Amino acid sequence: MTIAEIINHDLPILKPSDTVGNALNWMEENRIGQLVVVDAGKYAGIVSEDILMDYDEDMQLSDVMLQFSEISLFDYQHIYESLGLISKYHLQVIGIVDEEENFVGIITASEVYTKFGELLGSQEPGAVLVISIKNRDYSLAEISRLVESDNAKILSSYFTGNTYLSNDSASLTLKINRESITSVVATLERFGYTVEASYAHEPIESIEQERYNMLMKYLSV
Repeated sequence: MTIAEIINHDLPILKPSDTVGNALNWMEENRIGQLVVVDAGKYAGIVSEDILMDYDEDMQLSDVMLQFSEISLFDYQHIYESLGLISKYHLQVIGIVDEEENFVGIITASEVYTKFGELLGSQEPGAVLVISIKNRDYSLAEISRLVESDNAKILSSYFTGNTYLSNDSASLTLKINRESITSVVATLERFGYTVEASYAHEPIESIEQERYNMLMKYLSV
């Protein structure tokens, strides 16, 4: 999924000639704490509610110091590229430009989280497995084969580890399309994999239902 597919067409786009008061009113109306400023078709930066509160409401945005003027994304990039920026700079909106760096729109953090949750399959029924694994032993193809041998499929996966240090321990998190995964866990363990944690609606050995519910709630945000 590309950035272009989740561009928001409802939020107002600010101009340098807009006043601080107008910007604050639009933020309140749209229940958002940041808006993008565009100057002559070019992305100029972001204004934040907490900073604008220190300015006179009649002052134009051209006299306000803009934030994140160097932070933008191209419309052809994948939404994965936006997650790092949102997290690092605590952004609620990101300005989007085309290959010629002309402004084309904005995306919101809330929409990115929603779409990313869909990509992870967090809204699909199923279970979550966390596998402890050495970097050198990591093979998603092999693990997928073992999971599918039990008539299950991997909806999404997330690998955490240092790919440059083969002896270091790593963690592989899998979302499986089945809630009853006792046989899947048994198969993985039979082939030498250590299932560190498992979360499912149906009880399996060492499962903690409360932890599963908390994880599902988090992934559905």
